[in-house]
Parts: sequence; structure tokens; C-alpha cells
Amino acid sequence: MAKYKRILLKLSGESLQGSKASGIDENVLEAYARQIKEIHDMGIQVGIVIGGGNIFRGLKGTQRGFDRVKGDQMGMLATVINSLALDSALTAAGVKTHVLTAIRMEPIGEFYSKWKAIEYLQAGDVVVFSCGTGSPYFTTDTGSSLRGIEIEADVMLKGTRVDGVYTADPEKDSTATKFDDITYDEVLERNLKVMDLSAICMCKDNNFPIVVFNMDKEGNLKKLMQGENIGTYVHK
Repeated sequence: MAKYKRILLKLSGESLQGSKASGIDENVLEAYARQIKEIHDMGIQVGIVIGGGNIFRGLKGTQRGFDRVKGDQMGMLATVINSLALDSALTAAGVKTHVLTAIRMEPIGEFYSKWKAIEYLQAGDVVVFSCGTGSPYFTTDTGSSLRGIEIEADVMLKGTRVDGVYTADPEKDSTATKFDDITYDEVLERNLKVMDLSAICMCKDNNFPIVVFNMDKEGNLKKLMQGENIGTYVHK
């Protein structure tokens, strides 16, 4: 038996670039598709949000002189590119997938609605949500919280390059220690960079748990579904 029936998987765009300076590493893309197929084959309903930082990040754009709204819109389009790439990889692996966009752009993707997304999930299809919330000033972290709550997922799984939440950035501080579980309030009090403030607050208000884990270690996603204690559990 799988631990969860329906999940929202959040993937970072930066992870998708792998060892490349930018863009998409095909090996990472295929590895992600394999892991997602594994849990899909277990009967788990899978919704996915993927960032666009490997192509363009709105906040960095403003630092280079872009208007914030335009920059965020460019970031939304970057998430569409990544979503289409993941859709293609999953389709090649034999998984029926739909890309739903928060901004109308048919025929690239279908315009998002909660009811359409749930219908696809219940039919056993994977759904990839792109364009974040569809509004500027919000990141894909907030988009993940929003979509996960809307589709009534059991949990958000935040796949990163590290194996959980630490007292500090483990890639910069060798003394950082890992939490096995932590509350939303402690994340906020310690100002830990788990997700954006708005995303954490939304999860807290809706009692939507988060598991932060290392997606780059192949097999971790399936182990989580089988109930193994991997990563850090963020809860009320």
C-alpha cells in the first residue's frame, strides 16, 4: 500500500539543468520521468509543479533592469518550457500526461481548472501545472501550495538537491544539522529557506504537509511512497 493516494510534486528548474550551466540536462529529465513513472505505476495520483530557474528567474531579471511584472511573466513562460519537456519525457516513458497552464495558451497547454485537473488525476493521468499562480509577485513555491491545496492532495513533496531541511544551508555550512520533522511555526521563526513565506503560510493555514527530500537520488520518490522516513516532514 502506498503511503499517499494523491500528491503534489514540486521540482526545481535548477535541478533540471543538472551539470549544465543552464537549460535542461536530458539525463536528469529522463531520471525524473523514470521516478515519476514508478510511483504512477503504484496507482498514486500525481500532480507536478516545476520551476523555471534553469531558464529565467523573474527576480534576477529585475536586478538586470527588467520590469518586475514582465520579468515574472518571462519566468512563467520558462516553467512552460520545462513542463513541456517533462510532459514529453513522461509520454515517451508510457505515462499519459496533461499540461495545464494558469494563463491561456492553447494549444500549448490546457487552461487550468481544479475540476479538470482532478478528473485527469482520477483517470490515472499525470498532470503538470505550469505558469505558477498566473500572477506576478508569486513564485512557483506559492503556485505549488495553491495547486496542491486546490486538488486536495495529501502532501506536497518538494524535490531538491539536498536531503531535507537543515539549520543552515548544508552546501555552505558544514556544521548544519538536519531536521527529521519540523513545524511550520519553527520554519518561520528560524527563517529557514524551505519555501517562500507566502507558500509556508498557505500550507500552515490549510494544514497541508510538506516533505522536503533529495529528488536527485534515484529511488527516493518511490521509497517515500512506500513509507520510508526520507527527508524532512514539515507539519502543523
